[in-house]
Amino acid sequence: MMATSSEIYFELVELSGNVVAKGAWSATLRADCLYQSAHLAKPGRRCCLLQGTSEITPFTPLSSLDLSLGICIQVIWLSSSTAAKRSRSEAFAAIKANGSVVTWGSGDCGGDSSAVAPLLTEGVVQVCGNEFAFAAIKANGSVVTWGNGDYGGNSSAVAPLLTEGVVQVCGNAGAFAAIKANGSVVTWGDGNYGGNSSAVAPLLTEGVVQICGNRIAFAAIKANGSVVTWGAARSGGNSTAVAPLLTEGVVQVCGNEFAFAAIKANGSVVTWGNGNYGGNSSAVAPLLTEGVVQVCGNEFAFAAIKANGSVVTWGDGGYGGNSSAVAPLLTEGVVQVCGSDSAFAAMKANGSVVTWGDAGSGGNPSAVAPLLTEGVVQVCGNASAFAAMKANGSVVAWGDGGYGGHSSAAAPLLTEGVVQVCGNHGAFAAIKANGSVVTWGDDDSGGNSSAVAPLLTEGVVQVC
Repeated sequence: MMATSSEIYFELVELSGNVVAKGAWSATLRADCLYQSAHLAKPGRRCCLLQGTSEITPFTPLSSLDLSLGICIQVIWLSSSTAAKRSRSEAFAAIKANGSVVTWGSGDCGGDSSAVAPLLTEGVVQVCGNEFAFAAIKANGSVVTWGNGDYGGNSSAVAPLLTEGVVQVCGNAGAFAAIKANGSVVTWGDGNYGGNSSAVAPLLTEGVVQICGNRIAFAAIKANGSVVTWGAARSGGNSTAVAPLLTEGVVQVCGNEFAFAAIKANGSVVTWGNGNYGGNSSAVAPLLTEGVVQVCGNEFAFAAIKANGSVVTWGDGGYGGNSSAVAPLLTEGVVQVCGSDSAFAAMKANGSVVTWGDAGSGGNPSAVAPLLTEGVVQVCGNASAFAAMKANGSVVAWGDGGYGGHSSAAAPLLTEGVVQVCGNHGAFAAIKANGSVVTWGDDDSGGNSSAVAPLLTEGVVQVC
């Protein structure tokens, strides 16, 4: 249905039938404009757009959509990836329903956003943090950065490239990489961490659909299923050793601190980077030839979930790469795995949790074990602790108390109503159904949010 000869009318519709957005868009645009409209309706939420049974990517030209299928575009809201992968930051940034941003925690790491405050009062749809800074995408596709300038908080060197068209930002420890609607990539921050991508620039001018960072390198998946890497060579920035395996078919890349693991369309896994920390998966290679559907990394190891619900681990054995102690519990039923720095926690379909790795970092939950036998719907890790959200909206925490493993200080506020939990380096933040935020853990990392408490009583939709 054409609004005019140069415009196309669409309605973005949730599974419930609720219309998220509707209007006429220029036929010359790509579908990132539809994604931005969906993000405005639910700031901070990730989604997938479908026409019929076909996925629409942000790079799909509107003119290529089949109007004979009607004007309705299906919006599928995705669970937040930040839940399973902790932030490295020592600060938090919260997006509110009005598109404004509230920050707290270490000021040097982005907890103080006063320098860009006028740019964060409205229109923000996504915030991404690295260890020292934050980057926010606005509804118009521009990017705002703050925090330590040397590590990405200052994006002035690439500012002309960040004024429009950005659809995704990814951070590692000291740099950022942004994907634009045309599939090109813009990088900034510390060059040694991947902030300088000039060595692979010709490969990043078009076609990039996903970027993943480990601590000091990046890996980009292109629309043809190939992978491009840059940053610290020893930690995966150089993938020449496995290059023939990364020319096609890659659908997901996961990083830990010093290596990468890529899942291919046939369910096999390819690894590279520091061999001691998961870059070498030869010890479990026969188990990674097919059937892998998800990979999670902590600092020193990886854990892969297979289609049958079993888990395969590799990397540093003392930090979760060896799961033999709990192997009988990981043969079936696992639906999510997340990591602290040195341990893993797996959530099973029956709502129970299995942990392994360094006991002091959450690998041993014995103090709260009776609370983890059923009803868990999300698990989140920070550097040395875990927090689990249960179906009744309560939260259970374990691990290093100084990092939020003891939530007793906030316990009365965590007995019901929690809908999402996020961890950074040393603290946790929980969003409640009324849009308020509860924090605990290391004060300097954002566990104490009293300085911005009046701004966190309602309306928060995402915390990073």
